[in-house]
Amino acid sequence: MKQKPIIYQLLPRIFANYNHNCVPNGSIVQNGSGKLNDINDKVLAAIKDMGFTHVWYTGVIEHAHCSDYTKYGIRKDNPYIVKGKAGSPYAIKDYYDIDPDLAEDVPHRMEEFQNLVTRTHDAGLNVIIDFVPNHVARQYHSDAAPEGVEDFGATDDTTKNFYPQNNFYYITRQQFAPSIDLGEGRNQYVEFPAKVSGNDCFTAFPSVNDWYETVKLNYGVDIMGGRVNHFSPLPNTWLKMLNILMFWGSKGVDAFRCDMAHMVPLEFWQWAIPIVKDKYPRIKFIAEIYDVALYRDFIHIGGFDYLYDKVTLYDTLRGIQTANVSAAAITSCWQTVEGISDNMLNFLENHDEQRFGSPQYAGNPALVTPSLIVSAMISTCPMMIYAGQELGEQATDAEGFSGRDGRSTIFDYWSISTLRRWLNEGNPSLALLTDSEVHLRNLYRKVLRMCNREKAIYKGRFFDLMYVNYDNPTMSPHKHYAFIRHVHNETLIIGVNFDNSPADIQLNIPVHAFDLLSITPGTYKAQELLEDNVPSAILEVAPDKPFPMKIPANGAVIWKIGRPLNAPLKRTPEVQNAETPADCSEQDTL
Repeated sequence: MKQKPIIYQLLPRIFANYNHNCVPNGSIVQNGSGKLNDINDKVLAAIKDMGFTHVWYTGVIEHAHCSDYTKYGIRKDNPYIVKGKAGSPYAIKDYYDIDPDLAEDVPHRMEEFQNLVTRTHDAGLNVIIDFVPNHVARQYHSDAAPEGVEDFGATDDTTKNFYPQNNFYYITRQQFAPSIDLGEGRNQYVEFPAKVSGNDCFTAFPSVNDWYETVKLNYGVDIMGGRVNHFSPLPNTWLKMLNILMFWGSKGVDAFRCDMAHMVPLEFWQWAIPIVKDKYPRIKFIAEIYDVALYRDFIHIGGFDYLYDKVTLYDTLRGIQTANVSAAAITSCWQTVEGISDNMLNFLENHDEQRFGSPQYAGNPALVTPSLIVSAMISTCPMMIYAGQELGEQATDAEGFSGRDGRSTIFDYWSISTLRRWLNEGNPSLALLTDSEVHLRNLYRKVLRMCNREKAIYKGRFFDLMYVNYDNPTMSPHKHYAFIRHVHNETLIIGVNFDNSPADIQLNIPVHAFDLLSITPGTYKAQELLEDNVPSAILEVAPDKPFPMKIPANGAVIWKIGRPLNAPLKRTPEVQNAETPADCSEQDTL
């Protein structure tokens, strides 16, 4: 059965850290780290119960950090080029290894990961991990690669800025000299010649705001020489990256979230993805991408299954919440991705973005309902939630390197109170949550489960109702948005209200909607799905009859209608006089 992917993103190091007394800039000894083994059967069952279908385990591949694992044969990183004590999960140090911070028994860290994959699958969930193709840690070194696998940069010609078979780009005859402290004496970090930093910073002098902790990978594009492509023979980096994808495919992962995919040549994806899928047909590819002009090429040519939809829907919903953008702008979002909407991936939070409830965003997690309903229900595409979002995490801690910036740190050893109290040391419970946290979590649970309970959401068609309501005196296109989701004999009429005042709307539904979606005008038994204990209603649904919607302040309504009460009786072969009653009962949970 077709499912709408509902993804739960979690950073194991942070997610399962139960330390109540973390100190800013604390070491792993002081603050601790969550472990893969802490994500046990009970935790996974609780995630599944929320309506999730996938778990994205962020930052499981070994990356640079300040902890010392030399006694396990793991080379220590120079702390001067590590962001924070825990390091960035995207400064990959060894593509073939699990980060030792996440292991209870470091020598068996890969086995612990494999056990997590098995537990996740046994819970009925799919596994997503990161694939970071654009850059590596400045001191990349694999101590876990299969025999015969050569390190990145091992045979590079460092006398050339660019060479097609090099893995890195070089700033020849210059020493790496970023605007950060690189230490002194024997502890100083020295790099000569300088390598180009991961954010396409083609200078030996990156700033503190650049990705100075990473090195850009060379896919055969002479960026410094007019962006000329050298793809034949295949660049060495292509072959090494394909090998990495196949390695993790063999570990049973179900999808790769590909970091900054648009910074890697489209031609690489066009070559690599079919090869991986030929061997592992189950594997999906998700692109982090911020260039709308490349969306269709990355799907139709590159072979990606899903793309981040940040610069359209996310940015618009944030603008509505924080910058007085009109709700009517949502229409242009779906129009921008028309024809590929099923391939988008929607979200309100992730590790890069500020928390919805943070002071820098909405300031109050309880205001999320209209944004959540639109993001989750506007199309059949995946919806992603960042761990703690469902509890109203506001990210007001100053954890260390990250600072009080509205984000939950990815650079520090830290613990998050909302998650810690819910997880209850591996026995998830609502007992330690506040009433508002429980209420919010129940809202997320209801909405996310509805996404795969209601056929109209996970497989239905979409119809925007705004164009016939711009001059509706009961509706403000600046604060209100309404649309239909429909499949077969089931229709959802959805309205959201971004205003601080309740709305009493008489919604116009045009003839075109009835014709296009094959909805029969008539009298319907209707049920509102979002609020509990709301009695069903008998409503007229017709082009000449406005549809009544009372929407709470910062809220939403979802009215479900089935067959009209005055529809012709249907006969069945078994019982000639049996009729199919109209009802709006819930669909079975997947």
